[in-house]
Amino acid sequence: MATELGRKKISESTIHRLSLYYRILSILEKENYETVSSKELAKREKLTPAQVRKDLSFFGSFGTRGLGYPVSELKKRIAKILGLDRQWNVAVVGVGNIGSALVGYKEFQRQGFNIKLVFDNDQRKIGSNHKGIIVCDIANLEKDLRENKIDIVIIAVPATVAQYIVDDIVRAGIKAILNFAPINLKVPGDVYLRNENMSIELEYLSFALINQRNPGTKD
Repeated sequence: MATELGRKKISESTIHRLSLYYRILSILEKENYETVSSKELAKREKLTPAQVRKDLSFFGSFGTRGLGYPVSELKKRIAKILGLDRQWNVAVVGVGNIGSALVGYKEFQRQGFNIKLVFDNDQRKIGSNHKGIIVCDIANLEKDLRENKIDIVIIAVPATVAQYIVDDIVRAGIKAILNFAPINLKVPGDVYLRNENMSIELEYLSFALINQRNPGTKD
């Protein structure tokens, strides 16, 4: 997936690296660093300084040649690029083990992702207080998403029902979905869908162990 910024096409890998830079800068800020070089940013993520400079150049001019980047300023600018300078309303569909863990993950709120709604189809859970949020009936999914102006929906439901759920989400006008169900979902071209398949990631690790790949290498 790539996104457009003006006339420049920004690759998915570039956006991913911006998130990495943001986390590095957050650590450096806590350690009271005032400036950081592209070399130091690159070293912490096993990249090249040229790659760091290229990634940042898509979004304007940063830092001063020979002096590096002001840590706090660069962090704020990357936060704005990534949309972390505003608040996003999030809903979680499915409060089983994965969904429950996501609802309780405090880092989401610190980054501006506020979980406003949680849904389930289990009558024993509907109406109960789940980590400070009342569990809604999934039968009212489309209506509740619209009325609460949800921006992003996280799906943590069985694969057998995931497509039906995502169809309701799309009908509610949602344009951003994070899917934890182990299935490829179909969405319209104007909907952004990200998949987190933990089984695939574990299979990659088991393959790497069997074949003794060099840790940290990337193809």
